[in-house]
Amino acid sequence: MAKNFCDFRILLLVAAGVFIYIQMRLFATQSEYADRLAAAIEAENTCTSQMRSLIDQISLQQGRIVALEEERNRRDQECGQMKSLVQDLERKDVQRLINKVQVPVAAVVIMACNRADYLERTINSVLKYQKPISSRYPLFVSQDGSNADVRSKALSYDQLSYMQHLDLKPVQTERPGELIAYYKIARHYKWALDQLFYHHNFSRVIILEDDMEIAPDFFDYFEATAALLDKDKSIMAVSSWNDNGQKQFVHDPYELYRSDFFPGLGWMLARSTWDELLKENHKGRQFIRPEVCRTYNFGELGSSLGQFFRQYLEPIKLNDVQVDWKSKDLSYLQEDKYAQHFANIVAKAKPVSGVNVLQETNNIDGDVRIKYRDQSDFEYIAGQFGIFQEWKDGVPRTAYKGVVVFRYPSTRARRVFLVGPESLKLLRITDS
Repeated sequence: MAKNFCDFRILLLVAAGVFIYIQMRLFATQSEYADRLAAAIEAENTCTSQMRSLIDQISLQQGRIVALEEERNRRDQECGQMKSLVQDLERKDVQRLINKVQVPVAAVVIMACNRADYLERTINSVLKYQKPISSRYPLFVSQDGSNADVRSKALSYDQLSYMQHLDLKPVQTERPGELIAYYKIARHYKWALDQLFYHHNFSRVIILEDDMEIAPDFFDYFEATAALLDKDKSIMAVSSWNDNGQKQFVHDPYELYRSDFFPGLGWMLARSTWDELLKENHKGRQFIRPEVCRTYNFGELGSSLGQFFRQYLEPIKLNDVQVDWKSKDLSYLQEDKYAQHFANIVAKAKPVSGVNVLQETNNIDGDVRIKYRDQSDFEYIAGQFGIFQEWKDGVPRTAYKGVVVFRYPSTRARRVFLVGPESLKLLRITDS
């Protein structure tokens, strides 16, 4: 019995030993697996970290690729612009070489200030006839002041050169009540003419304002009279304007006159004359003007407002006949010939007098001449016909030796001569 009990305890010890051994082995195995699992987790984390780093690197590289692509596109665009600019510069350089060979007749300058829409209309009108002969008539825009719209509009045209006059000096008027604007305009004109004559070295300049359109033969007209301007030093300027150029008072697009009154509104000046004007006044010089205007002033929203524009500027007849000026002999306009030429025409006109000279004129088929006693008498007669009544510095508008000539009515081509008290004597015409 005791032996059996002893054997049983031995078995229990053996079983316990086996159990403990198994537990130890299990613990060792679990520890080994735990270590492997930890190593696997660490490896997975390392792999994940490396993958994220790789993804970040790939994203960075993709960003760089996109940036490089954008940079390439930008440079391609810049290269295209540069190529276009080079081609444009080459074209302009070639044009400049051509221009150097062809001596310009005159520079054309459009005087502008703050009316961008008017300026555009004027530039387009000039370019319409100037483009084929641009080398002979280089085009400029001279802006007085800093209006951004005017500057932008002028710079949008590559067919012209832009100049800007900035004058901040205070204006001192000569007499109380005078408009400062006229002094500013005068400063701008002097500056622009100095630039064109002395900086750009042009021998002649045609001055336009920013509210004008030109006739088809505008440039031919000035080219034909340029030689006259150079040769006859008694001529101060050639104008394209007739103050009495309204449709009802003009007829002949070929007719030109001398005048003691400065017409303005589209005129050509020589540098030699400008040199002298800087030292003294015009010394009694005269002007050439056409019967039919070669410029049209559309500037209703300028200094000439309302009734004045509607009565005198809007009805102006802009010449629409392509005159072949090169074939015309204009020598009759020279000082030594014109007085006799004009006197012969006036002398043939039939004298008209009386209270109602308008009715008397209508009863005569040919040219007539009407004598006025003084300025008030002239204004009364001019008012009957509807022409300009204004005088400046003792001279009626358009007058030559006190004689103002216009057509009435234009359909009959009759010329009416309003003759001053000393006009016939100055023209050596015997008063009948």
